[in-house]
Amino acid sequence: MKRTSFDTWPCSIARTADILGDAWSLLVLREVFYGESRFDGFIGSLGIARNTLTDRLRRLESEGLLRRQAYQSDPVRHAYLLTDKGRDFFGVLAAINAWGDRWLAGDEGAPVVLRHTPCGHDTEARVVCSSCGEPLRHQDMAARTGPGYPARLLDDPAVRERFAPGRSLGTPLPTRPESNKA
Repeated sequence: MKRTSFDTWPCSIARTADILGDAWSLLVLREVFYGESRFDGFIGSLGIARNTLTDRLRRLESEGLLRRQAYQSDPVRHAYLLTDKGRDFFGVLAAINAWGDRWLAGDEGAPVVLRHTPCGHDTEARVVCSSCGEPLRHQDMAARTGPGYPARLLDDPAVRERFAPGRSLGTPLPTRPESNKA
């Protein structure tokens, strides 16, 4: 079955999902942040099939999140290390972790706790406004087209409606009558 590619969509979420939208990719990156770097180590910690792991590692390397570095020459074996692009993904994983702790952890609590070593406190990710520091809540947000949005789509009524000035995120769009296609 052919996978739909989102790499050309005018949406950073779609483009990111195109690269990292499956659980194995996220879990491989989690393991790298936990310190795992070797193929057999990923197999052991994740229980992932070798062919699936090979595919995910190749994708993460080709997209520039990981780089391979030989650590043994006979036979050749590689460690998979984070690049700047890969390290920059940590905040996303921390936000997913915080959401999971809030909504999916059982009565026993969070399975893993993050500690901010500079201050010595346990912490969780928070998504805040880069200007004022207030938490980002969908009802306080509006989206607009940016400079990378394709000009050819800007005249589409659905696009204008979706990105109407002042329209809060999460507000349902007006209902349109469905077409009767026979």
